[in-house]
Amino acid sequence: MPEEIPHLDRETLKQWSTLSYPALVTELCSLFIDPELMPKKDLKGLIDQAFSRFRHRDVVHLSRLKNGLNVLELWHGVTYAFKDLSMSCAGQFLQYFLEKRQKHITIVVGTSGDTGSSAIESVRGAKNIDIIVLLPLGRCSKIQELQMTTVIEGNVHVFGVEGDSDELDKPIKDVFADVAFAKKHNLMSLNSINWSRVLVQMAHYFFAYFQCAPSMDIYPLPTVEVVVPTGAAGNLAACPDAAWPQLQQSSSRMLFSEPNW
Repeated sequence: MPEEIPHLDRETLKQWSTLSYPALVTELCSLFIDPELMPKKDLKGLIDQAFSRFRHRDVVHLSRLKNGLNVLELWHGVTYAFKDLSMSCAGQFLQYFLEKRQKHITIVVGTSGDTGSSAIESVRGAKNIDIIVLLPLGRCSKIQELQMTTVIEGNVHVFGVEGDSDELDKPIKDVFADVAFAKKHNLMSLNSINWSRVLVQMAHYFFAYFQCAPSMDIYPLPTVEVVVPTGAAGNLAACPDAAWPQLQQSSSRMLFSEPNW
């Protein structure tokens, strides 16, 4: 990890503006991941593998509507949730380091619907990872419930629980609060504030900006207004506002989009 948040100059932005989405994610992640921990060649391979199951050739697609409004389609992953973008990479990163260190972990996830299925798809079949997902019975859409309960893999364990997603978070927090227990069983989670997820989600904003901005040679750079429908604000928290003030408000507008189950 860098000692301070990287700041990007105009020349870097210009170079990044022509990259594919996977290449952009690679460049962005390489600013934060020490090449001694993960060589850039390995990083690129993991990211390409993570996005290999996406249905759209560009992984992420910007649809241009009327009056300067654009919609960034984040739903081309396996489960149709925007979380597939970051979760698929997080799963690849985890497997890489676990194999390198010959360790095993158990991921514990509570879900209100889309997090559970996305987390499952990111690590299904991984030999160094078991995943336990708690889903609130009767409170997820049918398709979300089926996405979680029909995965037949030895490392996937899904349990229906009573109460809503906020209520099921309590026992999960209690488990992690028992430090000795969590350490003994190598427990971790993949929630909205997991750094690997936030890191990958930063690419949404850069990619969208490059699609909306006419040129990186304009001075000052044009601004883009971003509207993010969000629950826990994990996606919103990834907006690199401090490093790139152009992503604030302007005449160009963009809406992040995912299915409404």
